[in-house]
Amino acid sequence: MARTPSNMLALGTTAPNFDLYDTVSDTTVSLEDVKGTAGTVIMFICNHCPFVIHVNPELVNLGKEYQEKGIGFVAISSNDVINYPDDAPDLMKITAKREGYSFPYLYDDTQEVAKAYDAACTPDFYLFDGDTKLVYRGQLDDSRPGNGLPLTGLDLRNAMDALLAGDKISSEQKPSIGCNIKWK
Repeated sequence: MARTPSNMLALGTTAPNFDLYDTVSDTTVSLEDVKGTAGTVIMFICNHCPFVIHVNPELVNLGKEYQEKGIGFVAISSNDVINYPDDAPDLMKITAKREGYSFPYLYDDTQEVAKAYDAACTPDFYLFDGDTKLVYRGQLDDSRPGNGLPLTGLDLRNAMDALLAGDKISSEQKPSIGCNIKWK
């Protein structure tokens, strides 16, 4: 299992726009469509990565809990589906339904969106404020497959709670760790 860290995009970066195919609704979805009034979580995930499979239950919990509080959620897969057919859009739709995603699961066929966000691994998490400025990027929590630590979503949860409360979010943030994005 590869252990690739996040590239840690600069805080304050404006969220790059996108128009991507949503494998669940079979429509095109933009940043504007998923943007929350209080903030937006953009996560790069895929179907087959053991790190993503490990965190899927917490992604579902966080999505359901924080969407009600005004934070938009979206998941994007940018993997090369020719060499990694388990990540194909038709299987993304099955994964989203099986896991119970309450958010769109978008396919980045050209990988341009992943490059614009400087995404490096799956899962890779970004939290933008209501003005689409980056306030958090990094890990979900300290839990990894096989390390025995509970899955809590603590790091991302703390950042979202601070954003909602109008508190300063610490700039000391730990990178996410996961499988590298499968570039073409």
